[in-house]
Amino acid sequence: MGKTALYEIEHVTRYLYTSPVRHCVLSLCLKPRHDEVQRLFSFDVTTDPPAPLTSELDFFGNTKQVLTLHRAHHGLEIVSRSTVERSPAAPLPNSLGAVAWNEILSWRGSSRHWSFMHPSAFARPSQALTAFVGKLGIKPGDDPLESLRRLSDTLSQRFQYVPGSTSVVSPIEHILETGQGVCQDYAHVMIAIVRSWHVPARYVSGYLCMAGNGIRGVPQTASHAWVECRLPDLGWVGFDPTNRCLADQRHVRVAVGRDYQDVAPVRGVFDGGGESQLAVDVRVRAA
Repeated sequence: MGKTALYEIEHVTRYLYTSPVRHCVLSLCLKPRHDEVQRLFSFDVTTDPPAPLTSELDFFGNTKQVLTLHRAHHGLEIVSRSTVERSPAAPLPNSLGAVAWNEILSWRGSSRHWSFMHPSAFARPSQALTAFVGKLGIKPGDDPLESLRRLSDTLSQRFQYVPGSTSVVSPIEHILETGQGVCQDYAHVMIAIVRSWHVPARYVSGYLCMAGNGIRGVPQTASHAWVECRLPDLGWVGFDPTNRCLADQRHVRVAVGRDYQDVAPVRGVFDGGGESQLAVDVRVRAA
């Protein structure tokens, strides 16, 4: 089952511009969640140049900071620091039984999980997805938990983790057609398939701290993405198709949403700046 883990996390985002930015307004989604399996002991954000920040909760319960900077600047550095305690995930049964499908199907007329049961910008049906599912014979089995485990394993085996092979705006067609992608692509494909089975599925952004590299070459400490699926009696269960494992005390949750678009760490608008360069550095240390 594993032990409770304490992490110190530093997430640095740097923008450099070829000409001054006159104004910018950014939304930051960097604060780890505080819930029944994860305790947030400290969190702060600093910027250079200094800029005011206001906090708000979004529709999915994620904490976001709004940064506004209304003076000319040639670069911007955003540094968030967190201390988080992550508990092991609760042990799962081997199966839920075929009767669990009846309860899942009963959720289709409910508004409770509507956002996580319908297509979204990056997790949606497509001809490429239909062809992929048909070629591999992917379909739900008699038990939903077993089906989700098998799907996660299949995607991990089928795809190759290749840093830089996709971008944050790449559609799922890229990884489906090339077989190469990164964690957010694995997550988007799994979510799209699971929702077609009428199982609520959501995208999770966060951090990963492993004793060594993931089996697909994910760095030892990194920003990461995985999937949570809603199941009868179990609630939200985390699946990491990139590393072929369940989400556990190595996975620090920051935000949940329909897909990456809802939980981008930094996004916004800039007035001026010409061409820009973006560099991100994440460090996760077991305390």
